[in-house]
Amino acid sequence: MVSAMAADDFEPADSARRKSATPLVDPRFIRLADQFFGLFAQPARGGGALAVYLDGRPVVDIWAGWADKDRRWNSDTVALTFSTGKGVASTVVHRLAERGLIDYDTPVAEYWPEFAAHGKGDITVRDVLSHRAGLHRVRGLVPGREGILDYDAVVRALADSPPDPRRIRTSGYHAITFGWLVAEIVQRVTDTPFTTVVRTEIAEPLGMEEFWYRVPEAQRYRIAKIMRPIGPPGIRWNTASSVLSWVRPMRGLAEAGMPESFDELVRDPRVHDAVMPGWNGVFSARSLSRLYGALANGGVVYADRRERGVHSVGSASSQRTVQFLRPETIETIAQVQPAQSRDYVLGLPVRFTLGYHRPVLMAKQQPPHAFGHYGVGGSGAYADPDLGMSIAFVTNGLGSMITALGDARLARLAATAQATVRKYRTAPPR
Repeated sequence: MVSAMAADDFEPADSARRKSATPLVDPRFIRLADQFFGLFAQPARGGGALAVYLDGRPVVDIWAGWADKDRRWNSDTVALTFSTGKGVASTVVHRLAERGLIDYDTPVAEYWPEFAAHGKGDITVRDVLSHRAGLHRVRGLVPGREGILDYDAVVRALADSPPDPRRIRTSGYHAITFGWLVAEIVQRVTDTPFTTVVRTEIAEPLGMEEFWYRVPEAQRYRIAKIMRPIGPPGIRWNTASSVLSWVRPMRGLAEAGMPESFDELVRDPRVHDAVMPGWNGVFSARSLSRLYGALANGGVVYADRRERGVHSVGSASSQRTVQFLRPETIETIAQVQPAQSRDYVLGLPVRFTLGYHRPVLMAKQQPPHAFGHYGVGGSGAYADPDLGMSIAFVTNGLGSMITALGDARLARLAATAQATVRKYRTAPPR
């Protein structure tokens, strides 16, 4: 069975992975596991991993398929998860806010003075987290295909950019720029590199190392290879980006999410040297589910020490708690932020919370208080405080055979997980 370590049990990667090499499926989730394994019947579909926490403890931790055309997905495989990383980056902010280092309603310029340029002095941290900073444009933000790899250049360009005036009335999804804005706020507040803060605020408290925006050189062999082109089918990325930038309904999406040669850049190893938390987060399903498992359980997640010879799962000797966030913090960050009309980038209403969004399930009953983040290609994770459940899905088989941009795999898996927990919660006692 897979288990997780407490903060003071943070150990080297090889040791931790050896102890988490056996799949875990609670008997109540057999149907969910069968559904997951059916997703990766052929190598062309790539591979993936699925993890679920319930009441602060792991109940599902499984993987299947191929990490590359000649390499199977295994227990220590990790994946580039695109916008899924926005939720992790936002959680860093909430850890700092809980200690009074950041205030959601303070202007960003109080932490980052240069940001006030061009009338941005009143834009708050809350505005950034709810995609209302008006800085959605990444296309042309810095010159050249490789410009977005230069963190300092991008941050300077964002500080020197005027905001889109539509921010006053509604959100405009910051598809890629979101991560730089959050990272720079964190760095200004802590005077510490963002990746270091992620390690000390997320990885170490949760006892799992796989929260990476800059992947350690020694761990890069674990990254699954992207199996499908990310661009629109039948058309070159740069051509599509240029055309869409002239089509009014799609212009915002091209500006926000289609930088030059992005389809090639996502496969460039240098991506893992850069800090781009809006899209280049590399995680395991196990680590994401543990983070959201804490957020689903009043901020508490349990350290399971069965791998050290203690097998009584519910005993006090085998369980220690990690208080990751306070319940009142979670209640605040899970509240939907007001928007008066459709998101001006995506063209449809989006229910953003503070750095997350409401998940969408393939089910009649949507989780009313759940929050998390999905990514292009199908990866994603969320917490459902009403059920005490989190679910995380990561994959390198981007999207479907029709388009790599997205699909309904996580939405279907989450619907099954939700139905399973609801049935378990309402079943009469035996």
